[in-house]
Amino acid sequence: MQTRSATTRRWSISSDELQLHQKNDCLQQSLPEDLGVGRSTIFQLDQDLSYIETRYTPSKDIAVLTQIDYQEPRLVITLGLKGQSRFSGNQGDDIVFREGYTAITTIQSSIGERQYQAHKPTMQLRFALSKNWLVRYFGESKAAQLLCKTGTQLLNYQPTSPQAMYAAQQLLNCNVSTETSRIFMHGQAMSLLAFELSPLSEDKRRNLTRFDQKDAAIAKLARDILLREFRNPPSVEELSKRVGTNQFKLKQLFHHFFSNTPYGLLLEIRMNNAYQLLETTGCQVSVAADLVGYSHASNFSAAFIKHFGISPKALPKTLRNVHETRSPRNI
Repeated sequence: MQTRSATTRRWSISSDELQLHQKNDCLQQSLPEDLGVGRSTIFQLDQDLSYIETRYTPSKDIAVLTQIDYQEPRLVITLGLKGQSRFSGNQGDDIVFREGYTAITTIQSSIGERQYQAHKPTMQLRFALSKNWLVRYFGESKAAQLLCKTGTQLLNYQPTSPQAMYAAQQLLNCNVSTETSRIFMHGQAMSLLAFELSPLSEDKRRNLTRFDQKDAAIAKLARDILLREFRNPPSVEELSKRVGTNQFKLKQLFHHFFSNTPYGLLLEIRMNNAYQLLETTGCQVSVAADLVGYSHASNFSAAFIKHFGISPKALPKTLRNVHETRSPRNI
């Protein structure tokens, strides 16, 4: 039953009241129309890995009441792609999911509410990993260490890496044939998880430098500048000044939050954008090179081959052959 709280002035609705129906190979859970537009699409990529796309634009401030009680704890990775939401639990656990950041949490049993602001679009991707998944890839000891907490606990919070952002966009724009879409989605999900879980696999004893939320914000700002200005990027010196730090500290932040250098990150951004251009438009290599910031097509081709293991000139032909057997998947 929908209710309105006099203290929070939010409309509350139980997650059990959200409309749930099967669509092709996924489940969809939707907000009632009188509360705005909102939908979560749930894919079970394998028995130990689920993937959820959530898009909400509520017409009122809302709180979706949830109660979770798993037999075993799970690891949940949440990427904020647009807007923000807040989880407020009855045990004092309070987590904000913001655009541009990845939150890694453990959860077993929890009662709380997911809060969304009126007329503010929110888009998030969530990946839920079982204990078996963690044991398979991290081993018994590391899995036990990660899942030792009860209730809902925040393990890590950092700017989303460009590599994970690229994989997220590939997931959202999946257009392979129905028969192979699950393979494609699983591959992109695993690539994304490899980047976003890497901080948890590091030996914290070797990471003597501690960084706070201010440092995370600086790293995100620098990354966002490179994402916007990759065609004509600032130098590392200029980038450092723009985000209010020095070159040495900026390189430390990139290593800590992105496991990369500023130049390495810029290369990733350029190559991923070039691949998408060639894939979606079939444009000339010289055009793609110019659009991602290369003055000479030969330098671009050499970088592309080193990065992807295939010539950019051969890519459109390869993709045309593949696209002949593809049909789009609508989400």
